Amino acid sequence: MPTTKPLRTFDRDLWILVALATAKLAFHVATNGAYGFHRDELQTLSDARHLDWGFVAYPPLTPFFGRIELLLFGTSLSGFRFFPALGQSIAFVIIGLMVRRLGGGLAAMLVAAFAAALAPVSLSGGALMMYVSFDYLWYVLLAYFVICRIVSGDTRWWLAIGAAVGLGMMTKYTMAFFAAGLVVGVLLTPLRKDLRNQWLWLGLGLSVLIFLPNLIWQIRHDFITLDFLKFIHARDVRIGRADGFWINQVNNISTNLLTLPLWLLGLCCAFFGMRGRFRILGWMTVVPVVIFALAQGRAYYTAPLYPMLFALGAVVLQRWLDERQSPALRRVAWSGVTLLLLAATVVVPVVLPLVPVNSAHWEFVNRMNGDFREEFGWPELTNEVARIWNSLTPEEQALAGIWASNYGEAGALELYGPGLGLPQVISAVNSFWLRGPPRPVPQTLIVVGAERKDLDKPCTTVELAGHTGNAAHVDNEETKWHPDIFICRGVRKPLDELWPRLIEFG
Repeated sequence: MPTTKPLRTFDRDLWILVALATAKLAFHVATNGAYGFHRDELQTLSDARHLDWGFVAYPPLTPFFGRIELLLFGTSLSGFRFFPALGQSIAFVIIGLMVRRLGGGLAAMLVAAFAAALAPVSLSGGALMMYVSFDYLWYVLLAYFVICRIVSGDTRWWLAIGAAVGLGMMTKYTMAFFAAGLVVGVLLTPLRKDLRNQWLWLGLGLSVLIFLPNLIWQIRHDFITLDFLKFIHARDVRIGRADGFWINQVNNISTNLLTLPLWLLGLCCAFFGMRGRFRILGWMTVVPVVIFALAQGRAYYTAPLYPMLFALGAVVLQRWLDERQSPALRRVAWSGVTLLLLAATVVVPVVLPLVPVNSAHWEFVNRMNGDFREEFGWPELTNEVARIWNSLTPEEQALAGIWASNYGEAGALELYGPGLGLPQVISAVNSFWLRGPPRPVPQTLIVVGAERKDLDKPCTTVELAGHTGNAAHVDNEETKWHPDIFICRGVRKPLDELWPRLIEFG
C-alpha cells in the first residue's frame, strides 16, 4: 500500500478538490432557477411546512432540510435546491478523499470525482430537491468510512459507519439494502473479527438510535409507508419503469456510459486486487444490485454504489501508469482519460436545466428527460383556480373548498394559493391525507386533476369551469391527462365521513 503523502501535499490536493466542488456548487446555484418547481419538489415543499418524524412517501430528513431552506431562502427556486447542490459538492470532495485513503494521488482523485459527478443521477441530484441527492451522499460517506476503518485499523470508525446508515435510513429506505451489502461484506471478509469489538455494536446502536423516531412514527401509523411502497412498486412494474434494470446500469442512468471501464476496473480490483484488502466494497456493490434486480427495483436506485468503484478504478489505473517507465505513455493515458470525461459531459444539457424552452434542442432534451416537462405550469394552474374561485359568490365561497387529485397540484396550490387569497387545499394523496379532513366540511368543491366521469356520483351538479396550461406551451401530465378543472356543487356525502376511505398513493 503506498504511504500517505506529506500533509503539505495533502492540503494542496484538498484545496484543489474544495475549489472544484465550490465551482460545481456555484454552477448549480446559477442554473437551478431556469424552469420551475418539479412535481415531486412541490410535495417536499409542502411536507417541509408540516414537519413530522415521518411521511407517507419517505422518511423525514429531506423535508427537514427543505424547512431549513425555506427559513433561509424563502420559496426561491435556486434556494430550495441549494442543499442538494451542496450535498453533491460534498460528495465530490469525499470521493477524492476516498481515493487518497486508497493510496491514490491527485490525478486519480480528480478522475474518480469527475467520473462520479458526471453520472446522470449525481447531476440531477444537484439540480432537484429530492431525497436522491442526500441518499447518494450518505452512501458515499458510508463507503469512505469503511475504507477509513480498513486503512487506519481504528475500530472507532464503526460509529461513523453507523451514523451514515442511520442518516441514510432517515432519508430513503433503500439504505437497508445497502446495509445488507455491508453486513455480507463483514461476514465474508477479515472484518468479521470486528464482530467481537464493542465499537461495531456501538455503531449499530447509533444507527438504530438515529432511525428510531421514524420507526416509532411508522408503528404509530400502522406502517403506512409499506402500503405506499407496495402500491408504487406495482405501478412502476406495470407501466415499465422497472424495465431495463441491467442495461441501465451502464446506459446513462445510474452511471455514465463513457465511465464504464473505470468502474468495472474498480469492481474487479475490489474482489481480486490489492490483496483482497477492500473486498468488502465488492460485496457492498454486488449484494444491493442483486437485491434490487430480484425485487424489480428501478435502475437509478443503484447510483450511490458507483463512486467507490470509481475510486478503486482510478487508484488501480494510477498505479499501473506509475509502474510504467515511459512518461510519454503516462501523459497519453491521462490525456485519454481526460478526453473520455470531457466527452461524458454530453449528458449535462440533457440532465440539467440549461436548454431554453422551445429552442432547437428542446424537443430532444424533453424527449430524453421527462422530468423537465413536469416543472412547468404550476403558477398558471393556481392562477386559473383563483380565477374560478373568484367567480363564486361570497356566500358560496364560505362553504367551498379546493380539491387536488395529485400531490403536484396540491403542493402548487399550497405554495401559490395563499398569495391569491385561496383557502387551504384539500387532497387525499400521501401525507396530505394524514392531515385529516377539512374544517369546516365544504359543500362545494373546485376540483383539479379529476375526470368528469368520476365526479357525477359524488356531486349533485358538475360544471366545467377552466383548463390547465402553461405559458411555455409545454405538454406535460397536467395538460395531457388532467386538462379540466370543475366546480362540484352539492357534495352528496360529507368528506369527513368519506375520509378514511379516500387515501390515495402517488
